[in-house]
Amino acid sequence: MHLVIGITDTEAYYHNYPLWIEAADPAITILTLRPDHEQDLEKCDGIILSGGVDTHPRFYGSTVLSYPNAPAQFHEQRDAFELGVFRFACQQNLPVLAICRGMQLVNIALGGDMVQDLEAAGKHNHRKINGQDGIHPVALMPGGLLHRICQSEMGTVNSAHHQGLGNIARELWVNAWSAEGVAEGIEWKDKTNQNFLLGVQWHPERLEQSIPGNLLGNGIRAAFLEAVRKHKNDITTLAI
Repeated sequence: MHLVIGITDTEAYYHNYPLWIEAADPAITILTLRPDHEQDLEKCDGIILSGGVDTHPRFYGSTVLSYPNAPAQFHEQRDAFELGVFRFACQQNLPVLAICRGMQLVNIALGGDMVQDLEAAGKHNHRKINGQDGIHPVALMPGGLLHRICQSEMGTVNSAHHQGLGNIARELWVNAWSAEGVAEGIEWKDKTNQNFLLGVQWHPERLEQSIPGNLLGNGIRAAFLEAVRKHKNDITTLAI
């Protein structure tokens, strides 16, 4: 079964995402999703919302633009485009894997908001340290997608973000937490008639490099691709 995965373009290490997916199946076609190629959405069997620069605060109802570690420039066109990508994916029942900024964007799209800087809010540093991803443990909630992937209530992840989810959107359930209460993973609270959705605050696409064999890296990839194959198979079956 030939799959087409759309990955939203990013200024931050975009090449890691297609390499990660293609390592699981070189036959997968990757489409880089950009505002000037919106028509590519119609070709996708699954969507990855990638990491990158902070979402503009106006999208979550904040007027505070100057905060610790704020970017020199926001990318509002990208923000608006990716919010539309997420809406399209939900309307078409496409599986979605949302990574770092992508997870934050999902929460924003559904009415949640952001902690604009974790350290300023009294949380531990989740940013890179000397150019290297941080590493920290996470608690995986029983019954959640991540717990199912790992068959464990604890895991270890990489960390390269300075923001976190604030108020969690009503439709979402947090399936992983850091020790000090930062939301690290999300999924639908009620999965009835919903597309596959998994958001993680870490970067599974490069976790194998620092912690080989960690299921919170390539195990997430396997679960996402399984959901994409199932969705495509269901659509194909209905069309026959």
